Amino acid sequence: MSQLLVDNVTKQYPTRAEPLAVLRGVSFEMSAGENLAIVGPSGSGKSTLLNLLGTLDLPSSGRVLIEGQDPARMAEPELAAFRNRKIGFVFQDHYLLPQCSVLENVLLPAIAGGPLGEEAARRGRELLDRVGLGGRLEHRPGELSGGEQQRAALARALLQRPVLLLADEPTGNLDQTTADRIGGLLLEVQQQEQMMLVVVTHSRRLAARMSRQMELDEGRLSRSDAV
Repeated sequence: MSQLLVDNVTKQYPTRAEPLAVLRGVSFEMSAGENLAIVGPSGSGKSTLLNLLGTLDLPSSGRVLIEGQDPARMAEPELAAFRNRKIGFVFQDHYLLPQCSVLENVLLPAIAGGPLGEEAARRGRELLDRVGLGGRLEHRPGELSGGEQQRAALARALLQRPVLLLADEPTGNLDQTTADRIGGLLLEVQQQEQMMLVVVTHSRRLAARMSRQMELDEGRLSRSDAV
């Protein structure tokens, strides 16, 4: 069974006139170790789709199943715990807490889930070493470059060993050389951890590095031949 099933998902928002349809019958499947780029113009529904995959919002109709479980049927405390364990997020902005060290920022998902154990602390240090920040554990985010901050954000997203990693314009604020390095690191770690990776991006260069590419336009998802 696919670990991610998106089945005829729609998303509408009420307006004073008729409902605004943002997603129209979106469907796709993914299994462990697969990666997918979703491209499309601004306003096509990419961020809305990512929010649904990340259980930050619920579809108007259709369903999103992660490892056979339907987040829409969960109560909020159960949903929050599920999201924390199963889904990792990497955003265009790193959202690191400026008052915390790099290691403390990476450990935040484990701290949110309960008392911090030694295993989580050990994994946090190992991940920072893997992304090239093993010597920057006690630095504050303001002491890091943009690329280093994004690497720390990636380590944080991986801490809980998620089955699904979602990246929203992960290289959008970086110069091309740094963007290429982050894109390569993202794929390298995704393959090592054998998680599913969905990248939403305007960058055709980044999208072309993914094994699958799809295009979202006017709320409809289709295979992309333009990447």
